[in-house]
Amino acid sequence: MLSQGNLFSNAEALVQEWRFTSRDILIHALPVYHTHGLFVATNTCFLSGAMMLFRRKFDAGDVILLLPKATVLMGVPTFYTRLLQRPELNMELCGNLRLFVSGSAPLLAETHRAFETRTGHAILERYGMTETNMNTSNPYEGQRKPGTVGMALPGISVRVREGMIEVKGPNITKGYWRNAEKTKASLTDDGFFITGDLGYYDEAGYLVINGRGSDLIITGGFNVYPKEIEELIDAMPGVVESAVIGLPHADFGEAVTAVVAVKAGTTLEVAAMVAELRGKLAAFKVPKIIHFVDELPRNTMGKVQKKALRETYG
Repeated sequence: MLSQGNLFSNAEALVQEWRFTSRDILIHALPVYHTHGLFVATNTCFLSGAMMLFRRKFDAGDVILLLPKATVLMGVPTFYTRLLQRPELNMELCGNLRLFVSGSAPLLAETHRAFETRTGHAILERYGMTETNMNTSNPYEGQRKPGTVGMALPGISVRVREGMIEVKGPNITKGYWRNAEKTKASLTDDGFFITGDLGYYDEAGYLVINGRGSDLIITGGFNVYPKEIEELIDAMPGVVESAVIGLPHADFGEAVTAVVAVKAGTTLEVAAMVAELRGKLAAFKVPKIIHFVDELPRNTMGKVQKKALRETYG
């Protein structure tokens, strides 16, 4: 249950942090059945008086034509990978843009760097969820660090306890509709909302998302956070991206398993990949099984569907 106060406070914080004014023109190609398109994109425009170029869906060719007319684009990582496939994308085409925002799914550091090289713009990544709207953001002015989601927005407190991200502020849901039990379970005694996301603050104070609590793998009694392994695999030549999951194992409880999307025309060897990981990880973190695929399954917002992978390979 989201109140007008929840939504207004969050829109106010985003307008302030992202410098929205009535002079802005936003390309809105996000679905409006999701908080990103329904609230983040529209409410910042409503509150600031900015204009929206409202599209029925995302089409890279359509957006390419609109970029010279716009000042802001909000999207999911898929938007940016598809734009990078267009030869027309360059600094001149994006000369009128002041801000590119990405969220709803993790943006690969490789995509972040490639986009900045082509356009001169560092994509701004942020972090939120339906129950809270936006919680953190990389800075508008200052370093936008790939692989991080920045710092807490004004008026919001974000803490990490035992690896779990918890949030408190005027943006937090009033609770779950007709579900007092779930509402109570989602809040700490001091009023923080338990997000279910795992993370940590880096040395510069930027929040890094490790994954969902449900993605945590417990193998042989040891906790394994998939993000650590995925980052190492993603950095290997020939890898597009990876997803690390836990699958049932008679001896260990769960077996660390990697599903790796391979670049077209590339051949990867399991043994070589395992050998490289053994030099960088504790033995219990090294995947016991590796599957190679053309691409990872995603939902319409670009999130990798680990549940589907567990069902496929379980």
